[in-house]
Amino acid sequence: MAPQKNPPPPAPPRPTPPPADFSRSLAQDLGLYYTQGIAEDTKALSTGIFDDADYLRQATFVLEENIRAYDLLLKQFTHGLLFFYFSSLDLNSHMYWRSMDPQHPLYTPELGQQYGKTLEDLYARMDAALGAAMEQADANTTVLVVSDHGFRPFYRTFSQNTWLVEQGFAKLTDTALRGKGEMFSATDWNRTYAYGLGINGLYLNLKGREQNGIVQPGREADRLLDNLVKKLEATKDPETNQSVFSRVYKAKDVYRGKCVGNAPDLILGFDNGYRASWKTILGTYEEKVIAKNEDKWSGDHCMDVTGLSGVLLANRPIASESPSLVDLAPTNLAEFGMEAPPETEGKVILPPSAG
Repeated sequence: MAPQKNPPPPAPPRPTPPPADFSRSLAQDLGLYYTQGIAEDTKALSTGIFDDADYLRQATFVLEENIRAYDLLLKQFTHGLLFFYFSSLDLNSHMYWRSMDPQHPLYTPELGQQYGKTLEDLYARMDAALGAAMEQADANTTVLVVSDHGFRPFYRTFSQNTWLVEQGFAKLTDTALRGKGEMFSATDWNRTYAYGLGINGLYLNLKGREQNGIVQPGREADRLLDNLVKKLEATKDPETNQSVFSRVYKAKDVYRGKCVGNAPDLILGFDNGYRASWKTILGTYEEKVIAKNEDKWSGDHCMDVTGLSGVLLANRPIASESPSLVDLAPTNLAEFGMEAPPETEGKVILPPSAG
């Protein structure tokens, strides 16, 4: 019997990126390039497969590749919308905050001397990239520089699942399993009222939603959420006496729309220097609630939104004192003489262009 061939994968619902031959033509002009995932191999640095010199060589290779593509597309661009994303500042801010911040547990004077200007040098490269765009732009061309978040230090890890156990909101099938096992394998769901999943998400073990839910929707759930918010916002790090959270948000208070039910019940707004531990985000109960962050992933942005404003720069006046990310969709549509659908959030923040 002849071996069966695997069927080809289904075609994507639409070309990505459009036009359909874009990726092929770019490869013909520039050669093969990264296409999936995080190109900068941050895990290789965190796990010691790369040292700092190895990682920076690889990350610089990614940046140079991006700049070649960017320069080519700028030269080819004549009209319409050109969007280009640079990953280097984000990924390297994660990895090299430790080299410029003496308060970070992994900082050393030697590290600072050798790599302390890594991020500063990257900002200079991005400034040059912006300069190239400005040289190409005429009086009728709008240029926007946008980041969707800022950055803060990541000094200390917090295990929300271990905190829930210590506060009595979660129970283990065997206390000896604490710090062991796979995702929620030690959880006694018949006695667990809440659980953490993801970096900032906390969920109630709700009847009718979770498979083994025990919390009754309505008044009981609301009382439990109020209690969790109160206790979380009062939580302090015993070593520093600093608050772990700036604020804890109820999803129903900050989100709108038909998908709110899919959101975590609480959003954890970590204070400066704190973030969820790597293990707790995957449902593990660790030995300690709070510990030093000894991972080279030393800066982050999964913290309270009030301390993480992004950047918006434009070559035209911005007609808003507090522009928001949701303003970009209606603003971009307005640039092409189009109105946003009525359900769209945000407002137009640029005056009509001369063109």
